[in-house]
Amino acid sequence: MVGVTFSLYLSIAWISMVKTTKGFYVAGGGVGPLANGMATAADWMSAASFISMAGLISFMGYTGSIYLLGWTGGYVLLALMIAPYLRKFGKFTVPDFIGDRYYSNEARFIALLCAIFISFTYVAGQMRGVGIVFSRFLEVDVNTGVLIGMAIVFIYTSLGGMKGITYTQVAQYSVLIVAYLLPAFAISDKIVGTPIPQIGFGGTIIEGRHAGQYLLETLNQLNTDLGFAEYTKPFAQGGKSMLDVFCISMALMVGTAGLPHVIVRFYTVSNVRNARLSAGFALLFIAVLYTTAPAIASFARYNMINSISEVEYSKAPSWLISWEKTGLIAWVDKNHDGIINYSKGKPFIGKPEFNGETGSYGQLIVANTLTDDDNELYIDRDIIVLANPEIANLPNWVIALVAAGGLAAALSTASGLLLVISSSISHDLYYRLINRNASEKQRLLMGRMMIGFAVCVAGYFGINPPGFVAQVVAFAFGLAASSFFPAIVLGIFSKRTNKEGAIAGMTCGILFTIFYIINIKFMNGTAWCFGISPEGIGTVGMLINFIITLTISRLTPPPPQEVQEMVENIRYPRGAGASVHQ
Repeated sequence: MVGVTFSLYLSIAWISMVKTTKGFYVAGGGVGPLANGMATAADWMSAASFISMAGLISFMGYTGSIYLLGWTGGYVLLALMIAPYLRKFGKFTVPDFIGDRYYSNEARFIALLCAIFISFTYVAGQMRGVGIVFSRFLEVDVNTGVLIGMAIVFIYTSLGGMKGITYTQVAQYSVLIVAYLLPAFAISDKIVGTPIPQIGFGGTIIEGRHAGQYLLETLNQLNTDLGFAEYTKPFAQGGKSMLDVFCISMALMVGTAGLPHVIVRFYTVSNVRNARLSAGFALLFIAVLYTTAPAIASFARYNMINSISEVEYSKAPSWLISWEKTGLIAWVDKNHDGIINYSKGKPFIGKPEFNGETGSYGQLIVANTLTDDDNELYIDRDIIVLANPEIANLPNWVIALVAAGGLAAALSTASGLLLVISSSISHDLYYRLINRNASEKQRLLMGRMMIGFAVCVAGYFGINPPGFVAQVVAFAFGLAASSFFPAIVLGIFSKRTNKEGAIAGMTCGILFTIFYIINIKFMNGTAWCFGISPEGIGTVGMLINFIITLTISRLTPPPPQEVQEMVENIRYPRGAGASVHQ
């Protein structure tokens, strides 16, 4: 199934090969709203949505819903407040908008750096997702899986540009949504007797020792018996505070409105009306997966606990043994009783190194000292969706379909991000700032070369990721929230905001956010800003950006009159219909 889907993607890219920069950057501006809605949904629903979001909800319970709420609310914000206005402006990229709106090449350059940095952070999560899928289903190590993914995405992105990516993403959405829903239908019917997971999520278990009990109440009891907080309890002790949950949700939400690879999708349609229609279609397509994720997370946690907790390792289910070979699940028998003990606490420092010849674990990869906790099991959160069909004993073809779906989700977003990096360097840096006389052929060649460069950097971060897929992606959203969102919103809705304010705001917002994330994640610092985690600090960076931008804009001269008229024209309702073509 993986081979068939890859052949489909490469065939579409070959058929859609482009020879102009407009085709390469925005698919010629002629994509229909339905196709663009599907492509936007695929671009939006990355490995973080497909692979990691349900895993986080499964392990974190209520608190994990921050990703669900933030990302969904963020897309609504983008569709209503940002996309139609940017489409009416009619530029290729976000740095293009920033540079022209703030009449400054300095602003354009800072926006370009922000776009590249955000996109590289985001694409690292996608490449890790590709590696995870390959490591299990093609029986190669994670690093080899990343390299295979790099080759595939480079070929179809460089050949077809945005045009090839758009129609490839239509196919990828079809693959990923079927792969996500089919197991959900089957598992929901198996556990609670209804094939509709959104209903089964609140249903009663139909067989086994918990028959007749509500699924969520059973999960609460199983969690507390193992020492975890109740599955549905908000702001549990030892978890995230209300302020942190709010900040993470807000950072994910406003970060969505600043994500360059999603915004650029609205330039691929012919007019503002179609931009609005494609946003509506995309929201519908996204909702299908996002309303299913909490149910998948609950079913997976219930099945997982029942299949491995207090089970003799010699009688462990086959899915655990299979996933052990990837190093993403590991068991260490601390009390030497041969029984798997899954409970609250870290099982060990680092993951044990698996010996493929003997089928056993030896030295710990990071350290050789066990923790004092009773927990003996390490489970990577990113495997829950991929392992779910195996845990539920579904047929092998369903497992293969999920593998293809996970790859489709990761590759669709990776391709969009790589094109953003390429266009930012080739169009905004090379053409707009370095060589204004560059020919169409030179610009197209530069764009394809930059995709190759971006793929190599993305592959490195995929092999050496700084966290879980969704966690890495959350950093990208925080960076987008603290840099692009205020500049875009004020650029559309405030004629008084000038280049001095925008440049200072973007610079201070993203530097503060980067410093905080690096200080905590890589320098063992503490969450010194009101206990807010790195995933949520983008909210504070956004506020800093807004305050500095507005303050400096009021203390310096207003923008030129023609810029103020341009802002007025962007907001003017006339042109929302099909008659406006930009």
